[in-house]
Amino acid sequence: MVDLKGQYQHIKERVDGSIMNVIETTAFVNGSEVHEFQKELEEYLGVKHVIPCANGTDALQIAMMGLGLKPGDEVITADFTFAATVEVIALLQLTPVLVDVDPITFNIDIEAIKKAITPKTKAIVPVHLFGLAANMDEIMVLAKEHNLYVIEDNAQGIGANYLSKDGSKRKTGTIGHVASTSFFPSKNLGCYGDGGAIFTNDDALAHTIRGIVNHGMYVRYHHDVVGVNSRLDSIQAAVLRAKLPHLDNYNKARIEAANKYSEVFKNIENIIVPGGFDTENNLSERTHVFHQYTLKIKSVDRDALVNHLSEKGIPCGVYYPIPLHLQKAYKDERYKEEDFAVTNQLVKEVISLPMHTELDDEQIKYITETVINFVTK
Repeated sequence: MVDLKGQYQHIKERVDGSIMNVIETTAFVNGSEVHEFQKELEEYLGVKHVIPCANGTDALQIAMMGLGLKPGDEVITADFTFAATVEVIALLQLTPVLVDVDPITFNIDIEAIKKAITPKTKAIVPVHLFGLAANMDEIMVLAKEHNLYVIEDNAQGIGANYLSKDGSKRKTGTIGHVASTSFFPSKNLGCYGDGGAIFTNDDALAHTIRGIVNHGMYVRYHHDVVGVNSRLDSIQAAVLRAKLPHLDNYNKARIEAANKYSEVFKNIENIIVPGGFDTENNLSERTHVFHQYTLKIKSVDRDALVNHLSEKGIPCGVYYPIPLHLQKAYKDERYKEEDFAVTNQLVKEVISLPMHTELDDEQIKYITETVINFVTK
């Protein structure tokens, strides 16, 4: 699914040298590599504050802690996403409110958000799923109307551009009040272990979050806020510094591979290719950086296709096989099945094909031919 070894070969000298420098200086925690990466990522994103932390799940939890959300506050997010998004809401004793997604973009549905807002609602968490920016224009309008926070889950969307209706262009993760991301190895910008970060343009919020990630300390042994231990280590920062200058090219390679996939699949009756963006130049309001390339398979046994691809030596993934509202940990009598019609259908149809920076035409040809031969037989 992801060729990290092939990617590493292109940056081996820089990565190896940077890691050895960390080892030789022994600045393993909160060293100069972390501080330099923070500044470089702030410049890349055009955001005032990047606060590195230990992983993407921590990043999302710390963002919510920084906003001062209280137990019982309702937080609206998508039913069709990885469990970490709702997990942190529950961990903080907030009330998760899951809603359906758009059938084309797979991102949180605007009308579903509107229906879910109550006097207890305090925040919306849009997920830029699979690398496609959510409809942030509409989400920010709703948030302003109802005095809500917007927390972007940008774990899969780093580097994506969002063109607003007013013509401005910003990176995903810099539009809401605060955002989180993950640097898990398979991400578009991934380290060689766990890592994450929080983004915000709010000076006061950034100050609070900087304390939270370090046991609530701004001065050693002075604990001003309730915090956690969540720091990006220097070796991971060194790897990320080596990769960051290549991120746009990494995303470009993913977009090119996705376009090649879609060109082959576009006229196959049983296959629906990713939508909701401009495949010609990827400069629509919602831009895709293809953390995953995800198809919908119609009138064919999706699970049988998964098995067939495995037999042919082709890795694939089903993201996600069970809706969050049906997960044992997050079931709630408030939820009605008719409110999740899209998600309930997607979990039966979606399949993600290999997507990474090292995909070549021969691999794409083999993958697409194998899929088409199965779905058209």
